Amino acid sequence: MKKLLLFSALLIFACLGEAFSQQLVYTPRNPAFGGNTFNYQWLLSSAQAQDTNRDPNQVDRSFGFNRDPLTEFSESLNRQILNRLSRELVTRQFGEGSIEQGTYILGDFQIEINDGGSGLNITITDTRTGATTLVEVPFF
Repeated sequence: MKKLLLFSALLIFACLGEAFSQQLVYTPRNPAFGGNTFNYQWLLSSAQAQDTNRDPNQVDRSFGFNRDPLTEFSESLNRQILNRLSRELVTRQFGEGSIEQGTYILGDFQIEINDGGSGLNITITDTRTGATTLVEVPFF
């Protein structure tokens, strides 16, 4: 009789415990697996913050802060000379004077100015890399 009473008490507690329990439901966090789409930005920023691997072929994005000042000065000077030359070429070509033909060496650039049949031919050669640019300014 004690066994029957003990068994029925355990059965009643088991039924009462199941009546107050709920079903566990798994909800993924990652939106790629069906989770909330608003978690995407948080997951991405967390992954990027923990990423310690760097691509060796990635372009340096230091915006010139780690560059040599002498190299920067040389590049700036070359840009200013080329800008001044282009301004001079356009004013002389479309203005009253005419530009002289010849070969000019300015910094890292060799500039050849020749008279063509339809206009002025300007060949700019970068002496460091050997890259060549041809500019044709037509006569009007």
